[in-house]
Amino acid sequence: MSKGNAPDLILGTAGHIDHGKSSLILALTGTDPDRLAEEKQRGITIELGFAQIGLPDGRHMGVVDVPGHERFVKQMIAGATGMDVALLAIAADDGVMPQTVEHLAVLQTLGVPALVVALTKADLVDEDWIEFMADEIRSFLSGTPYRDAAIVPCSSKTGAGLDDVRSAIQAACSAVRPSRQHRAMREPVDRVFTIKGAGTVITGTLWSGTVKPGDTVEVLPGGKTSRVRSVQEHDRPVDRAHAGNRVALNLADLSTDEIRPGDFLAAPGTLGTTDRFDAQFTYLDTAKTGKPLASGTKLHVAHGTREVTGRVLFDDGVKLVKSGTNLYAQIRLDETLAIASGDRFIVRSWSPVQVIGGGRVLVARPRRRTALEDGERRMLDALRDEDAQSAVEEAAALEPYPFRADDLAWTLGLPAETVDDCLNRAVEARKLITLSADGKVFHATKRIVQKHVAAIERTLLDFHAGHPQSTGITAKELHQLCAPRCDADAFGALIDEAERAGKASIAGGQIGHPSARGAAQAAVDDAAAKILAVLDRETAAPPLADGIAAEAGVSPALARRALNALERDGRAVRIAPDIYLSTAGIDACKGKIAAYLNEHGSATVAELKDAIGTTRRYAVPLLEYFDGQGITVRDGNNRSLGR
Repeated sequence: MSKGNAPDLILGTAGHIDHGKSSLILALTGTDPDRLAEEKQRGITIELGFAQIGLPDGRHMGVVDVPGHERFVKQMIAGATGMDVALLAIAADDGVMPQTVEHLAVLQTLGVPALVVALTKADLVDEDWIEFMADEIRSFLSGTPYRDAAIVPCSSKTGAGLDDVRSAIQAACSAVRPSRQHRAMREPVDRVFTIKGAGTVITGTLWSGTVKPGDTVEVLPGGKTSRVRSVQEHDRPVDRAHAGNRVALNLADLSTDEIRPGDFLAAPGTLGTTDRFDAQFTYLDTAKTGKPLASGTKLHVAHGTREVTGRVLFDDGVKLVKSGTNLYAQIRLDETLAIASGDRFIVRSWSPVQVIGGGRVLVARPRRRTALEDGERRMLDALRDEDAQSAVEEAAALEPYPFRADDLAWTLGLPAETVDDCLNRAVEARKLITLSADGKVFHATKRIVQKHVAAIERTLLDFHAGHPQSTGITAKELHQLCAPRCDADAFGALIDEAERAGKASIAGGQIGHPSARGAAQAAVDDAAAKILAVLDRETAAPPLADGIAAEAGVSPALARRALNALERDGRAVRIAPDIYLSTAGIDACKGKIAAYLNEHGSATVAELKDAIGTTRRYAVPLLEYFDGQGITVRDGNNRSLGR
């Protein structure tokens, strides 16, 4: 819990088994993090333990105590996720050990920003040995980002140095830059259990955002949603929990079978799952085998509190890398993970299982490829450097079609509001343009819009060359011919742009090219006039649709377009699939029916057929049309005038 404007931060332990991590946390906090009976019996931490430490300036930090035994490195990785400051315990009488090396690799790869070394069990050695061991540890840290970390001798047994440890932790906090306060709510789940009378409860470190009772959260990768009944921070009920704290949530309508450790909770719609991601990857030969790592190697991928299997594929044809190499890679997963850009991950070798590196997620949902285009490399460089504006602009330039802001945010794994702000700035700088269709806003580069408008124009000209009497084609047909993989709404926006540019003409549900549409429209108009003359001449029994073309002297295809135009313009009415009457013919029939019914009150179809002077084939659909218009009212076999 923070004080004043200080950020909420998490302190996590690390270190070899039996180097005194849990004892140190008990001495510093008064809370025993070894909560399981088995842990008490065996004297080691198996699961994650939690506590809270008070600092000299009055602030409090959540504490995650992780296992040190080599068989529980997976739990250690889960605990290290979300740490802001690491407290690395190294026993003064033992020094750097195998799990010390592995845990430091985890902390380094996960990007834990600050480290304090607690030189524990200092009461067991003399001052000269403490000085010697401090030099050894400084040498051990020299090749890492923690080369200047404070090394503090202390004893959980006597209490010596504990205040110095607290002061060193406080100093380390001042160097931490919180970056998760303004992102949407995210919490990796590390425990799931049931409390009688309350239901399902989960615990975890709140990575970003806030959460309060009444909020709806989404469980990933499953996709179920649940309402938050109550919230606790460090075992205390709160009205709202903030990022950087240990948070327990009581979830409604969700059983322990529907959520498990390793899942993520997130604000609905803000986090997606993926079976691959682009990363800035580092290989660390922690076992000192001297062997390089090969592209395509199968391994274990740990992210948040979940571990899955997958492969690492190096970009640009790189086959082998030496320890310490940092490069771009695509991680292909055997199961999906809920990942966002900027997340850290760890990889462990297939067998024997040992930490061998990891890195930072750059693009959460990339296309499958390992050969980078220049624009893709620039985008990855920008994401690596946390330059969201450049990353979004480079990603936008790579999009082959107009796109929505939410879709780009989903692909990159960046917060939607961040991407939206970046796109707006790019539009203001005239690096992108906006399009709209049906209330949806799309973005694209000017080059992409010009490319697709030109393709629309070419397609329309080709169509008119093959169909000189046609006024155009439908938007759906044009979409399939030009850009079938483009979003339908986005293509609609491109059609509008083509019309504004004078490259397309839209009328009557058809799209044509302005230069060709005039002649084609003239042909339709001429055919419509000839067909209308036929309909007006034979008002009550004109030729059927199939035969009207011959009588009018036009082609069947042109006749269909002319009939559609007549119906659209209100000059003809289709009363059956193959029967059209002119408006004048409709009016003439209506007058004859009205006159007959005014005289007789009601009449059968046969009587009205004779009154109109037509056949039953025409009379039945015509009378049904008049029924629908309210001109006539049917009662059994008889009809009377409507009101």
